[in-house]
Amino acid sequence: MSEKVVFTIRFPLFSQPMTSNIISTLLTPPTSILLTNNNAIVVVFPQTESEYNPMSCSTTVRKLQVVSPVPADIDIANSVEPIHISQIAKDLNLSPNHYDLYGKYKAKVLLSVLDELQGSEDGFYVVVAGITPTPLGEGKSTTTVGLCQALGAFLDKKVVTCLRQPSQGPTFGIKGGAAGGGYSQVIPMDEFNLHLTGDIHAITAANNLLAAAIDTRIFHESTQSDKALFNRLCPPNKEGKRSFSDVMFRRLMKLGISKTNPDDLTPEEVNKFARLDIDPNSITWRRVMDINDRFLRKITIGQGPDEKGMVRETGFDISVASEIMAVLALTISLADMRERLGKMVIGNSKSGDPITADDLGVGGALTVLMKDAIHPTLMQTLEGTPVLVHAGPFANIAHGNSSIVADKIALKLVGPGGFVVTEAGFGADIGAEKFMNIKCRYSGLKPQCAIIVATIRALKMHGGGPAVVAGKPLDHAYLTENVGLVEAGCINMARHISNTKSYGVNVVVAINKFSTDTEAELNAVRNAALAAGAYDAVICTHHAHGGRGAVDLGTAVQKACENVTQPLKFLYPLDQSIKEKIEAIAKSYGASGVEYSEQAEKQIEMYSKQGFSGLPICMAKTQYSFSDNAAAKGAPDGFVLPIRDVRASIGAGFIYPLVGTMSTMPGLPTRPCFYDIGLDTTTGKVIGLS
Repeated sequence: MSEKVVFTIRFPLFSQPMTSNIISTLLTPPTSILLTNNNAIVVVFPQTESEYNPMSCSTTVRKLQVVSPVPADIDIANSVEPIHISQIAKDLNLSPNHYDLYGKYKAKVLLSVLDELQGSEDGFYVVVAGITPTPLGEGKSTTTVGLCQALGAFLDKKVVTCLRQPSQGPTFGIKGGAAGGGYSQVIPMDEFNLHLTGDIHAITAANNLLAAAIDTRIFHESTQSDKALFNRLCPPNKEGKRSFSDVMFRRLMKLGISKTNPDDLTPEEVNKFARLDIDPNSITWRRVMDINDRFLRKITIGQGPDEKGMVRETGFDISVASEIMAVLALTISLADMRERLGKMVIGNSKSGDPITADDLGVGGALTVLMKDAIHPTLMQTLEGTPVLVHAGPFANIAHGNSSIVADKIALKLVGPGGFVVTEAGFGADIGAEKFMNIKCRYSGLKPQCAIIVATIRALKMHGGGPAVVAGKPLDHAYLTENVGLVEAGCINMARHISNTKSYGVNVVVAINKFSTDTEAELNAVRNAALAAGAYDAVICTHHAHGGRGAVDLGTAVQKACENVTQPLKFLYPLDQSIKEKIEAIAKSYGASGVEYSEQAEKQIEMYSKQGFSGLPICMAKTQYSFSDNAAAKGAPDGFVLPIRDVRASIGAGFIYPLVGTMSTMPGLPTRPCFYDIGLDTTTGKVIGLS
């Protein structure tokens, strides 16, 4: 036992507290600790190597050379050579049998990992939300990545970041990409923001196959008798025998027909089976594409001569608004996804019965198109910590959270004492509320900590500051100290803290610091957060410094997770009526009541009659205010929330009321981001992404 074993752990330069945090995680205290002139910690142990747990020396930890001012996001991303994804996988104890490579820096993690780790304990579960944002965003993705870099590269914790896949709509529109920013990013940034592993393309193909099936079925039913239609649906084989395909038995079961031979059906049963009798005016299924194109919001189809005058109005949504995207995010297995895809309701028959994808016979084909998309994509942060990217549901129309399967895999991989950090879209009134009441209901998972990201800029806006407009310079009020404006705006943060605490989680406020913020302003936010009931409030500089700038946040999150004392509490029980659930959410916004349009009343009555009232509610409203009015800042109350329509995503598993006006196909601005995006044809690298 006298032989000394030396381990060199290469990290960015540490302060003494950071060094102590790392050394405290080692199984055996070292005899000496040296800091070399090349920023490495040399740890000397008085035992043999076999007695030392090397997990604390992750080979993927990467030292960042940060510079000031912070360069463009794409320049930072291009300056770092990613680690081969097989090494990232190895650090998570994934063998090559657990993933499929997609090039050098991406891999699909197979769902079989969940089966193998079924009996393993989960790590801590953390969700990142925010205050009501400005149109510029307040840095939730950047904070999510920065926190994970701090936990993994500085605090020596097993950690996995779980993020949504970005849509090409905002990437080429006005918002830009969603890989984080500055020195807290997912890389390769260009691959993350563009095609990735093709999941959104698979969703687009599946969605549009179903759309084609709808109009084709209406066309053929309008031109054929029951007998002719049935004969074409169940044609005889070479031996002259007819049979039902597997998917057809689902419709037969729904109709209460137990016969297995097509020739045994009565004329009445043939009519019920073959004729869906879709009401064109009831169709809610639209085509999609992953580009902002405002001119496709409303279109007319069926104008070709071969369609025999079967013209109807429809439109395009952006792909991330497709129900198939929401299904992908909420499914728990391949079998579950098959059931959900088949149950998707596209409209009603003329007699008022819901028509599903399986009624159209396309549920199995949709699953085939989605079979690879169900596996999360493994990537990495700038500092080499692992990231699972999966699903990207629209945060207004859908629930705005990455997938359940990615979170479940990650929680098993990090194990007890490890951390899984996932992001919920927009402010906590949208993303976190849906995370708790929809995602956690279906996953059965309980978060221990919720982070609310705040900025001085957004709080000044909520305190009465001038409008913040994307693409225009910030007003002078946002660039100079104004503690009063900040304090006035903290009312918005306080409501988010109160609402989020009510779910039984500890809330930590991450104050995303900008260079123009003053100490007095930052202290005002911290004091207001603690007064509102936050477990802690921490100033963060991860955008400028990477994980080093979020170490204090990581420490606070660890303490919050270790000291949670309450069970997860939902905002409403599922057995309440649709209206009762809507009104419970509206009350959390600060509304004094809810007003339903005639159309909304009609839809609520229909969904209740069809047996869908037991589903959770997914409110579709503006992200820029607690109310339906985007201009109402701060924490408005006493308003009446208008519900103009109510729709259903039965396969995904929620009812979504539309609050005020809400577009499912964004438009391009006068100067979209694509003006700045190009390719360096010499190096092959993408330039201009943000």
